[in-house]
Amino acid sequence: MNGVGVGHRDGLKEHHRGADLEEVTATLPPQREDCRPLLAGADDLTVVFQPIVDLASASIAGYEALARFPGTASPDVWFAAAAEAGLGAELEALALRKALAALPDLPPNTFLTVNVSPHLLGAAPVAAALAAPATLRRVVVELTEHMPTPDLAALREQTAALRGRGALIAIDDAGSGYAGLQQLAEVRPQLVKLDRALVAGADTDPVKAALAEMVGTFTSRIDAWLLAEGVETAGELAVFARLGVPLAQGWLFGRPAPYFAPLSPEVAQLVRTQVARAQLAESVASLLRPLRQHDAGDDVGSPPPYVLVDAEGVPEELVLADPRTGAAYRAPVSLRVHPSAGVTETLQRALTRPPVHRFDPVLCTDRSGAVLGLLRIEDLASAAATTP
Repeated sequence: MNGVGVGHRDGLKEHHRGADLEEVTATLPPQREDCRPLLAGADDLTVVFQPIVDLASASIAGYEALARFPGTASPDVWFAAAAEAGLGAELEALALRKALAALPDLPPNTFLTVNVSPHLLGAAPVAAALAAPATLRRVVVELTEHMPTPDLAALREQTAALRGRGALIAIDDAGSGYAGLQQLAEVRPQLVKLDRALVAGADTDPVKAALAEMVGTFTSRIDAWLLAEGVETAGELAVFARLGVPLAQGWLFGRPAPYFAPLSPEVAQLVRTQVARAQLAESVASLLRPLRQHDAGDDVGSPPPYVLVDAEGVPEELVLADPRTGAAYRAPVSLRVHPSAGVTETLQRALTRPPVHRFDPVLCTDRSGAVLGLLRIEDLASAAATTP
């Protein structure tokens, strides 16, 4: 899997192989208190990191942590064997602990993504592994399983608790079926990964490109980022640059490595070239107006506009001035966009908000959710009128 998380799969999307699974499980002892029935020792599980690229800036946005095991069996086989032996939570917890231990070395302004099976979020070993770091501020927790979740209320509570500690929530393989759509509706993730099946060959298959665009439209409506996983060719990159997909990952950008590898100059130039060709309309970046930030709950006396952010820096409310009276009032953050978003698209999204917020400014944030500035509806309308 070329996507976000402590990978249960790698970019090859390997399927379970019966012979390998039998080989791994054939000698399982009955003990289940830790992972020793599967692994000779904890060091047999290693973690590698694959870059996730911000297409607009041709820079690394984050890294996916991928689990690796001894022998030839794929990670999928190992996790399936663990689940069959009743050790699924223990093995996922071990992978999580090893991935999260790398947080101190994570390069600035990047995030680390870790995979968790939704049904194991509440398991004691997994909960303990996620509770170990002091904060999950730069962590994306990706829900990887695509089958109906038996307790959606519990899943909502668990993901809300993770958000409360600063984590972002991602859904894997969007567009792959009912379970993925159900999780999208219930969890409301901040990051959505496009199913690899819709990425491969999208440059030669207009149906795949149309489906990817549909998922992208839905993702933008719920204020989430879309990530195209498994991008392997320049043609595929060109398609997703044209569609305005903000994030991408795949062998084209870099193979998994045991360290946080930088983006090579050649790859960065390829991304810049493809994105420049795809930018047919002006982005909103040139229309940004500066915006002050204050902590929510502070007694702020400064004049509007400004934004109130929580302890993790997440925007909560805008404080604006009434155009008729000049009096300050609060408005919810009803629309957030990336600086690479198109002017016309952003204006259309703004004007389809509920009437009470239709003409409120639009907040512009970067890939991590940090506030970059404000977009006024008047500026968007003027720019859209001159866009060819």
